Amino acid sequence: MERQTKITVEATINAPVEKVWKLWNSPTDIMRWNSADPSWHCPSSENDLRVDGTFKNRMEAKDGSFGFDFEGTYHTVNLYKEIAYTMADGRTVNMLFSEVEGKTSVITVFDAEQENDPEFQKSGWQAILNNFVNYVESAN
Repeated sequence: MERQTKITVEATINAPVEKVWKLWNSPTDIMRWNSADPSWHCPSSENDLRVDGTFKNRMEAKDGSFGFDFEGTYHTVNLYKEIAYTMADGRTVNMLFSEVEGKTSVITVFDAEQENDPEFQKSGWQAILNNFVNYVESAN
């Protein structure tokens, strides 16, 4: 079995970790920030944030040309610190949250899939994370 390529994306958000955690995990908020670019959106989100809980976010092109469910099952939930899950295709994701002086660092490490170039995957995940940063920093 070939070794799985790991990809890391990260950001620092000018907000406390409690706010970052809430906006990352609230389905209402997820639908507002979860897209890589303005031509996509997230019309539905379900999130049961607990060990063995599941999530499902519907990702769709706004023109209706393409869509998919991004879903998985949580295996680690450590409040304000870590979320880890396995996606429906078996790949794993680990997210670390840490607050220093009122700013929150979010680091996500995920298994690359085999179909798309790792740099393309990294840029897509980073774009979603950047969209999240903008959302959090503009939220009251």
